[in-house]
Amino acid sequence: MISLRNVRKNFGGQRAVEDLDLQVPAGEIFGLLGHNGAGKSTAIGMMLGQVWPTAGEIRICGHDIISQRQAALRKVGAIFETPVFYDYLSGWRNLEILSHYSAPTSRHRIGEVVEWVGLTGREHSRVRTYSHGMRTRLALAQALLPQPELLILDEPGDGLDPEGIHEMRLTILRLHREMGLTILLSSHLLNEVQQLCTRIAVMKKGRKVFDGPLSAINKSQSWIRLRVNDFPSAVELLRRERLITDEREGSLIAVAPGSGTEHVVRCLVAQGISVYEIAPQEQTLEDSYLDLMKFDGPAPSGKQQLQPSVLATEH
Repeated sequence: MISLRNVRKNFGGQRAVEDLDLQVPAGEIFGLLGHNGAGKSTAIGMMLGQVWPTAGEIRICGHDIISQRQAALRKVGAIFETPVFYDYLSGWRNLEILSHYSAPTSRHRIGEVVEWVGLTGREHSRVRTYSHGMRTRLALAQALLPQPELLILDEPGDGLDPEGIHEMRLTILRLHREMGLTILLSSHLLNEVQQLCTRIAVMKKGRKVFDGPLSAINKSQSWIRLRVNDFPSAVELLRRERLITDEREGSLIAVAPGSGTEHVVRCLVAQGISVYEIAPQEQTLEDSYLDLMKFDGPAPSGKQQLQPSVLATEH
């Protein structure tokens, strides 16, 4: 559904996106992560034909976004940047007007999307009376009008309260499950990404530093929680014996390849260091994301795998 190859974007002398390769197959909920300034909004703008790439190839739904823009975007819905509505008109009237930018839409279809996003009963109220969450739902309704096969959502949970974020998550899952949509989700809410996406890409300073399944995140680190009577001395000893490759937070160690917790305990006890606890530390998406943001080198072609030595945050 989305294919970017060697995509680059320069703004004057500043490079916003560099050599970006990205593949999103049909039927996936794909997460695009990164801090402000990472280049992900620029990348999405290029996918939607709103920003012209300096170099590279972008194909959306099988069509080249430059030479076949209309065909590429015919089955694409999007929430990109801050949605703008006519506040003095009703939500329904906004959808009628906005639908004409792509193609005239029947009242039946408008009624369908209003129900899909949970605005039934408020669709004829003026938009100026809508809460932030209702405006987000109206933006999602607009994105669904053309009966898309691909939905691109740029920070859909931005500014929502916890209840609104929960409702948006359920809506996205329902759209994916019942309408079979392919969804590209850009978000800084890592917990939501972890619950929604099967695969993610992470951008930093215009470059992709990770691309792979979420399952790889959990398997890529081998942190161990270690509680001892003297953590600094324990770390010094374990480094000297080459049993660990890193440490952090005064309680976590990364065990070296070929070593195990039994080797660590045996070494520490032999040197008179008391071990109160040693247990695996589950790696979350947030942990891995923070690790990647500490990595300053360029990503190699293909997929960047997280390593224990690449440790513990960008857009």
